[in-house]
Amino acid sequence: MSAALQIPPGIASDKNACELVRAWAAHGGLQCSLNVNAWKDDQAQIRWGILLSDIARHVADALYQSKHADKHQTLSEIRAVFNSELNDPSAETQGKFV
Repeated sequence: MSAALQIPPGIASDKNACELVRAWAAHGGLQCSLNVNAWKDDQAQIRWGILLSDIARHVADALYQSKHADKHQTLSEIRAVFNSELNDPSAETQGKFV
């Protein structure tokens, strides 16, 4: 297994910080752990939507910084694949909530 990703700077200084998602590419698919109870209010679905969009923008920014990929094009492609996968998944989710 390759090395774990670094924890972002400044996390340790926030007593309210909590991990939300861990994801791995393994056995030909996605393996993930989710902290679905991180937000206990009735806005949880909205907060998860914001989290997913923030992740997409971070990916676009990282690809720009590392490969000079156009941020707008990257986000456009992520959005297209995201919507396509929501509408017609290439694989069904498996596993259980623990």
